[in-house]
Amino acid sequence: MASTVQHDRFRKPGHSLGQTKLLLRRSLKHLVNALADLCAYGVAFVSFRDNLDLSTPSGRLMFQIIGAMAEFERSLIQERVKAGLRNARAKGKKFGRPRAEVDALRVAALRRDGLSWSEVGRTLNVSKGSAQRSVRSLPNSNVLLGSAV
Repeated sequence: MASTVQHDRFRKPGHSLGQTKLLLRRSLKHLVNALADLCAYGVAFVSFRDNLDLSTPSGRLMFQIIGAMAEFERSLIQERVKAGLRNARAKGKKFGRPRAEVDALRVAALRRDGLSWSEVGRTLNVSKGSAQRSVRSLPNSNVLLGSAV
């Protein structure tokens, strides 16, 4: 619906915008604003699948009720996901990709041998950033890191 509203050639009074599947907006406010834009251009919205004609008062009421229920359902899902994440964290579950295990002493030795950060990464099969991060934990790491970091 939003892509149609953006093009002037579709904004002609008396036209109807027909849609076979009703895709609801992000929020009820966004939904109402999108419908108001269509109405301002004299374009009626008709959803064939849901049998909604938004040119009638009863059609607009039903559309807003459906939008409100969709927003409510989306909020419930967000609450459940957040609660699940909290429970998992409380049980000690770690999220995200695990950090690469890098031998900082080996990285330091390779750097002392004159290898670049990219070459060190390729040699140890880790990224350049992981190699640099591992060396930061060592004492006197600023000598190994140099000004290139």
